[in-house]
Amino acid sequence: MKAIVWLVFLVLTAFWTGLVALTEQLSQWLLASMASGQVGELATVAGQWPVPAWLGFWVDTAWLQSMQEAGVGLVQWLSNLMPSSQGLMSWISPLLWLGWGLGTLLLLVAAVMGHMLLGQRWSAPRKGLKL
Repeated sequence: MKAIVWLVFLVLTAFWTGLVALTEQLSQWLLASMASGQVGELATVAGQWPVPAWLGFWVDTAWLQSMQEAGVGLVQWLSNLMPSSQGLMSWISPLLWLGWGLGTLLLLVAAVMGHMLLGQRWSAPRKGLKL
C-alpha cells in the first residue's frame, strides 16, 4: 500500500511539473511576442505557437487552442495593467516555479502523511474479537 502512495505521488508530480513547464513556455512565448510589438496581432500569433516536441504526443489540439486563447486574454489584460512586458517577463517564470514548488510540497506532505498513516495501521497489533 505504501508503494501505491508513492507511485501516485510520482505520477501527480510528473503531471504537475509538465503543466507548469507548459505554462512557463507559453507565457515566455506570449511575452516575447508582446515585447516585439505584436500586441495587436497577438490573437493571430497565438495560433502559431510551436508545440514542443515532448508535448505533441500528449496534448489534444483543441485543448491547446483554448489554452492559447486564455493566455492571449491574460497577456492582453496584463499589458493594460503593466506598461512594460520586460518587467513582467522578469518575474513570471520564477513565480510559476515558486507555485510549482509549493504544489509539490503539498503533494509531498500528503504522501508522507499517507505513508505514516498506512504504517501505523498495519504495524499496530491486531486484537481478536471477543464474543
